Amino acid sequence: MKIDLTETTSSKINQALVSARRAIGTPAIGMVLTLVIVTDEENAYDALKSAGDASREHPSRIIAVIKRASRSPRARRDARLDAEVRVGSDAGTGETVVLRLHGELANHAQSVVLPLLLPDAPVVVWWPEGAPTDPAKDPLGALAQRRITDTYSAEHPIEELAVRAATYSPGSTDLAWTRITPWRSMLAAALDQQPAEVIGATVEGESDNPSCELLAMWLADRLGVPVERTYSEGPGLTAVRMETKNGVIVLDRADGSLATLSMQNQPDRAVALKRRDTAELLAEELRRLDPDNTYESTVKFGVDKLHAGGEVKAAPVEEKPAEAERKAPAAKKAPAKKAAAK
Repeated sequence: MKIDLTETTSSKINQALVSARRAIGTPAIGMVLTLVIVTDEENAYDALKSAGDASREHPSRIIAVIKRASRSPRARRDARLDAEVRVGSDAGTGETVVLRLHGELANHAQSVVLPLLLPDAPVVVWWPEGAPTDPAKDPLGALAQRRITDTYSAEHPIEELAVRAATYSPGSTDLAWTRITPWRSMLAAALDQQPAEVIGATVEGESDNPSCELLAMWLADRLGVPVERTYSEGPGLTAVRMETKNGVIVLDRADGSLATLSMQNQPDRAVALKRRDTAELLAEELRRLDPDNTYESTVKFGVDKLHAGGEVKAAPVEEKPAEAERKAPAAKKAPAKKAAAK
């Protein structure tokens, strides 16, 4: 069911939501969060489709905020709110409100969104593109417990990582980080199967792909080893090679869907490692609303060490005397490195 509202208010939108739910015979819908999407007309369809697909796992009220540019000075002075309310089969498992803000109202989106938030439910704000420099200080971002950006959509994705690091606040995350979750899981599992001290690593992928840089920084941060960044034609991240004292561990994905895991003294194994769509990435991020400390540590670790064709060097760590004594026996070095990869 769809309801179009022209020159409306937040109060009328709430009334339309209640009326629509009663009309389809579901006056109460169990929704677990409010997802606010800040986008433009060009990207609104794809963003709403991804959010709708993700709502099958996380029933939510989806609020799309579209700021309409005014062509004339007079139009920019006029504030107008148009809305579209979708409930039932047109809104996935929750309900959707599409807000189009005209004129001066576009600068005060938070005042329109605030009355539409679900009471006593978490708020997540997602910028599919054009994220603000500091999402936590953005008026809409300040309403949320979780803020999702995507550096891959930026004009200069690699430079954008430095911005995300400088403005990180607890609750911030990025879909470029979410894309490498299967890679991190597989590499940690490989070290579980073949415990050994890692002495170096290489990450291969597209030159402008921030996920490749994040994976290189994660390895350098968690393992404390130098990581070389090499380039390929893609798609995306194509290979990771870890040098250990017991041999080489290689995870190679040349076609973007099926990878091969190679380890010393073991047969090669095919691993499903397909490139996931936005709906899957969004659903993964909505599973957790607490701060991602691993992402924080990773994005802050290597932003000043990104350079073409070079290495991401591990930062020197001063060991405490007790730690030095515990690591003294050679037999105990491998478990320490293995645990760091997790």
